[in-house]
Amino acid sequence: MLSSLAAIASTPRFWAALGATVLRGLAAFGISMTLGSAIGFAAGVSRRFEALAAPGLTIVRATPVLAVILIALIWFPSGVVPVFAAVVMAFPVVAADMAAGVRSADPRLLDMARSFGVARRDASLFIRLPSAMPHAVSAAKNAVGLSWKVVVAGEVLSQPRDALGTGMQGARIMLETAEVFAWAAVGVLLCALSDAVFDTISRRLSWPTK
Repeated sequence: MLSSLAAIASTPRFWAALGATVLRGLAAFGISMTLGSAIGFAAGVSRRFEALAAPGLTIVRATPVLAVILIALIWFPSGVVPVFAAVVMAFPVVAADMAAGVRSADPRLLDMARSFGVARRDASLFIRLPSAMPHAVSAAKNAVGLSWKVVVAGEVLSQPRDALGTGMQGARIMLETAEVFAWAAVGVLLCALSDAVFDTISRRLSWPTK
């Protein structure tokens, strides 16, 4: 496998595929964090909004990733399919963590803020948001790892021109088992690297990831 990895890493095709997959993964991660944080924060603040959003989030979480990818293949170009599938799979994870973080705010501080007439926006900014930050780091770590996995799986099925998943599928068709493992190992390294980055951030800020 190492020799196959060295061989493919020496080709321009590999670097184009790696760059395209990284861009898709980062795009999916960014959209998932933005959408999930907004929905999670609103759900943590408002029980009514949480009740309205819960059925949709439950359906999304229960949907198999393969079904999402196959539906996306009907709607989107091949390069967009992995990003869409990763967002659908990752943003509910972010939303759940953010909602839990917002609800973890000290109720005594919130009561004190209300009694002193502190605006809800200021209470959210200075009380709820700091309480949610450790959960946000945990959500980001989970979301980025999930994004890499779903993006590569989506690439295997959608076959965009430049993609780790396309290289993996091409090696499988040619029965190049060692090359399949080599392409897969790159995806594993991306997940491991992202985990290490968020663990470092967590240690620097003294926030334990869950």
